[in-house]
Amino acid sequence: MRNLLGFWTSVLLCVTAFAAIEAAKRNVVCYYGSWAVYRPGDGKFDVEDIDPTICTHLMFGFAALDNQTYKIVAFDPWNDLYADGGRGAYERFVALKNQNPRAKAILAIGGWNEGSVKYSYMAASPERRKGFVDSVVPFLQRYGFDGLDMDWEYPTQRGGVAEDRENFIELLRELKAAFAPYGLLLTAAVSPGEQVIDEAYDIPIVSELLDIINLMTYDYHGAWEQWTGHNAPLFAHPLDDGNVTNFNVNFTLNHWISNGAPPSKIHLGMPFYGRGFMLDDPLENGPYAPASEPLEPGPYSRTEGFWGYNEICEKQTTETGWTVVRNEYYKAPYTFKDRYWIGYDDYDSLTEKLKFVIAYDLGGAMVWSIETDDFRGNCHSRRFPLLHHVWEDLNGEVAPCVDCTVPTSAPPTNEQCPHEGYFAIDCTNYYYCQLVPDGGYQISYFTCPPGTAINVDIGGCDHDYNVPGCGLRGVV
Repeated sequence: MRNLLGFWTSVLLCVTAFAAIEAAKRNVVCYYGSWAVYRPGDGKFDVEDIDPTICTHLMFGFAALDNQTYKIVAFDPWNDLYADGGRGAYERFVALKNQNPRAKAILAIGGWNEGSVKYSYMAASPERRKGFVDSVVPFLQRYGFDGLDMDWEYPTQRGGVAEDRENFIELLRELKAAFAPYGLLLTAAVSPGEQVIDEAYDIPIVSELLDIINLMTYDYHGAWEQWTGHNAPLFAHPLDDGNVTNFNVNFTLNHWISNGAPPSKIHLGMPFYGRGFMLDDPLENGPYAPASEPLEPGPYSRTEGFWGYNEICEKQTTETGWTVVRNEYYKAPYTFKDRYWIGYDDYDSLTEKLKFVIAYDLGGAMVWSIETDDFRGNCHSRRFPLLHHVWEDLNGEVAPCVDCTVPTSAPPTNEQCPHEGYFAIDCTNYYYCQLVPDGGYQISYFTCPPGTAINVDIGGCDHDYNVPGCGLRGVV
């Protein structure tokens, strides 16, 4: 491990190159699903796997709303916090700004799995709203976040009440006032569905209060239905009928804008995953083909009806028999093999959506989520190919990194990688040996943020004084 000069030189060049580039023309908002740290094999994705140079806003998913106090709390304390021997993902995430000082680190609260009922209950009471708002500012400051993303899915829905529409406005208004003295950002992830939009949001007022509107233009179709449909179609399909004709990106974007949302605040959602089905009959494999079962779970995400782009592209590159169809109405591909069917996005379909961002002069794009991109470069010639593509299409320049390609250095020696796991170079620099299919290892390098040191026993950065020989309390 003595020959690290080339690696650290690349890092220095990357930072230097970024410092010389002007601020992005349009935002690229990057959500990170922190539970990816628990995924197996090549699907495992930790904070240090993030490349912060190709995002203007880094969104950590998620924090939670406490069921008893209705205050903000860590969703996964062991992973999110350093307390009680935890891994400190919040602080490590915020420390990514050391590599990109222009980036904003925002904490998202909520998400689909958090539900709606407790948010509805909190927002209904001025006292409970105040308790929540009063808890948020010190929580964000304690960990160094630049703002909060309100991901209540959704006001008035899923056990909510009609009054949520007005209470959501009051909640945003009170958060905005509390954030103003500290310059904190207030953003929200909002629904793409017409019925939810009309019931949940007073668009002009919500738009006035938010700094960024993250439009979740995906999940239009999925295995909750009994027929095949694309996850994020750009336009309606001729077979659509009833309100399904509005289940597409074009309708959602125009509905938000025509009802008062300023285009400059809208960030159009780009899914780095697909929704899939098991076909009832492999010979019926187009849109609206009968499909009464969800797609089998992928090897990394392990969720029925859902494959990350990394899982899709690896299947396509390692298995024969996959047929790809680029639908003229969806403006996006679907792929099938035997009974497997999945609609997803790739370079070309993202380009079609990014044309909307430019044509409507939107604030930028939002991606959900970076850990399901081909972040290891197993299918493409560089890591994060979809994210790089989004950046470059929007900002008209190569993403700000000198060396973004997959490493081509000689294989690590047995001395470097005696087994899979983390190894310390010194107190703050370390590497991870990842076992690859040929029986060898791939090395990834990381640096711990200030005040922390690599603790190989926990597989991440820890308070430096907890690591012998690192930090004032660790010095003998």
